[in-house]
Amino acid sequence: MNIRVGFGYDVHPLGTGRELWLGGIKLEFDKGCVGHSDADVLLHAICDALLGAANLRDIGFHFPNTDPRYKGADSKLLLKEVVRILDEHNYSVGNIDASLAMEAPKINPHIKSMQEVIAPILNVTVDEVSIKATTNEKLGYVGRGEGVNAFAVALIYKR
Repeated sequence: MNIRVGFGYDVHPLGTGRELWLGGIKLEFDKGCVGHSDADVLLHAICDALLGAANLRDIGFHFPNTDPRYKGADSKLLLKEVVRILDEHNYSVGNIDASLAMEAPKINPHIKSMQEVIAPILNVTVDEVSIKATTNEKLGYVGRGEGVNAFAVALIYKR
């Protein structure tokens, strides 16, 4: 069996006047991630981890921020497209392990909902989508509440 692992990282600034989408769900908060699409930093990191595992470039290659088709795009649709691309190359997802780093809002109460949104897109069980949350201990741009970091590792396998 051909098993592959990929790593993904994404960062977005936080700004007022934007909705906060993380892990495919909308969170109530006074700031949101700023970006060309809905700026769901967690889903973007997962997309990059999956694409990287298959050696299929990155999210910016497949969904460039210069393309007006992706302006305001729902990142769940981008993730669905990544899964379709993997399927074309005979890959299936094994599991995801992801982490969000931000000071506020608290993410832990929302992790189960995020898993329930992400798992069916990836054609895996909720148990195969690990999401963790941490702060940056008030250090740097994340600690000052100016941005969000997301990290993800993906395991895929050749069918």
